[in-house]
Amino acid sequence: MTKRWVFDGHIAGIGTESGLRVVVGLWQQSPFGAFADAMVELPSGHRILLAPAEEVGDFIAEVYNFDETRVVDVAASRSGHRLRVDAGPLRIRAAVGARTSLGAFARLVPRPVAVHPRWLRAVSPLAARLSAGVRTAGAARGGRQEYYGVTDLHRIDSASVSWDGGDAGSLAAIRPAVTFGFSSVPPEPSLARVRTTVLQVGGDGKKYPSQG
Repeated sequence: MTKRWVFDGHIAGIGTESGLRVVVGLWQQSPFGAFADAMVELPSGHRILLAPAEEVGDFIAEVYNFDETRVVDVAASRSGHRLRVDAGPLRIRAAVGARTSLGAFARLVPRPVAVHPRWLRAVSPLAARLSAGVRTAGAARGGRQEYYGVTDLHRIDSASVSWDGGDAGSLAAIRPAVTFGFSSVPPEPSLARVRTTVLQVGGDGKKYPSQG
């Protein structure tokens, strides 16, 4: 039996001059309802998941790689060209800019095609050539398969980021690439419209609500 979990929303990737790198998920639809989470990689390489609930944190930690998981209040929103994130020790205030050339290309693909696993397996090698570190299909932890269907992409033009009350520095490229899973976000700070599909063939997966 194949279990399927679908997360529909946005992913923001942000780097800072201090070397702090953050990936924020703003999920409008998911098996857990609407929620937001943040994956943080410190300059040392220590990876922290900031999750809004234990069940959400457990699921994400079974798919991605972290050194630590913290359950904290997570509030994230996009209003117009402004992105706000407050998640425990993390605070982000960012300005979302124009659509990128990759975003314009992504919008040419009909959405049902753009988010389908077969398409995402086919275009994953191309995605890797167009954007360093990016994959659209690959193996996740626990024998799962994961697919990222991006249907739009906007630049993040500026950001104020703090961690544990300290300024993390100016907005910078996401280098080195984050190491939470098989794929990084694009090196350039950006906000992607995305549908993430996680598939598990066999195994129980019964403790989590699934969509197939």
